[in-house]
Amino acid sequence: MSSTTAAVNEARHSSLVPMIIIGVLFFIFGFVTWLNGPLITFVKLAFNLDDVNAFLVPMAFYLSYFFLALPSSFILRKTGMKKGMGLGLFVMAIGAAMFGQFVTMRVYPGALTGLFVIGAGLSLLQTASNPYISILGPIESGAQRIAFMGICNKVAGALAPFVFGALVMSNIDGLDKQIAAAASPAEKDALLASFASKVHLPYMVMAGLLVVLAIWVVRSSLPEIKPSSDNSERAIGHDKGSLFSFPHLWLGVLCLFVYVGVEVMAGDAIGTYGQGFGMSPAETSHFTSYTLIAMLIGYVAGLLLIPKFVSQQRYLAFSAILGVVFSIGTYVTTGYVSVAFVAALGFANAMMWPAIFPLAIKGLGRLTEFGSAFLIMGIAGGAVIPVLFAHLKQHFDFQGVFLCLMVPCYLYILYYGAAGHRVGQHARD
Repeated sequence: MSSTTAAVNEARHSSLVPMIIIGVLFFIFGFVTWLNGPLITFVKLAFNLDDVNAFLVPMAFYLSYFFLALPSSFILRKTGMKKGMGLGLFVMAIGAAMFGQFVTMRVYPGALTGLFVIGAGLSLLQTASNPYISILGPIESGAQRIAFMGICNKVAGALAPFVFGALVMSNIDGLDKQIAAAASPAEKDALLASFASKVHLPYMVMAGLLVVLAIWVVRSSLPEIKPSSDNSERAIGHDKGSLFSFPHLWLGVLCLFVYVGVEVMAGDAIGTYGQGFGMSPAETSHFTSYTLIAMLIGYVAGLLLIPKFVSQQRYLAFSAILGVVFSIGTYVTTGYVSVAFVAALGFANAMMWPAIFPLAIKGLGRLTEFGSAFLIMGIAGGAVIPVLFAHLKQHFDFQGVFLCLMVPCYLYILYYGAAGHRVGQHARD
């Protein structure tokens, strides 16, 4: 065996263990994050809410990224990435325990606080893990590595609604009938309290598992990576002093903002979208899984095509065009066909995060942690756009609102993939 071949094999082996560990973390991200879709339906019934108040679930969850991503970057500078990831898992455990307890007590602000704390832990994890996996190898193939992480994420996300449905949402139509037939408000309240308490044990178990995972990550062989040396400004041929010298980063922050918005619309809001056609909560509770299955197919396609056959930026532009086409499809059809177009947006969305993130942090060097934190703040798009949908659909046709929110977002993503990622950079792709 030649020395070159041996070196290649050693490099692959050295990155395999970190890939597996980060893959486990992305599985956790996916399972927790994609519970928000069925949770919207759950809290609507358990707390007797309208759509606007039920959509505070994703709002509380995703706003935590906006407020805590930047502090996370400072924490990571003190703790290092590995200990920071362990801390993030522990914070998530606290949030899971809070959510389970407050829902059982039927205190909605407390439940939202629990979701915010879960999001706080995730913001720390995401701020560390995304740049970590992006610069674990060549930045040009960062989308491929993040796509592998995305498969871990979306497998968990596809499972989450089914697991939650089996443990919590079973016989929800029967519960609706029991509530309608309740002889008194006290009897109705007792039924809702019993239903709400179903989340207590699952979330307490989740909290325990997160603590175990936190200990495992901290004690694992996950190596530290220094972004300042592994993602140097020299990679793009110049040295700049502040984040404001990298316009492609700020355009990328906006791109991630609108991307997460359309991702949450396609994944978490699909149940509410289906109910707009008169479908029952039991029928729509698994719709999130269909979107995530479509995303899994998109990730596999991305793994096969990037960067061997197409660059990550061109695939991003192509995905944005698909998003526009599928969004128009939701409007010109009705019923299950329209819902199928919403689910198909999962395929269009799949490779967007894996492409946007490495393009946006390219060449940041010593500023990579801070740049990554601002990108993670862009996840707040998942709080804003779905809530706009919930408000506007009260006054306008829900299909028209969906179209008008989605198409401009995809057009901006198209711009970033085609040209925006190169703004301010001397090198050309």
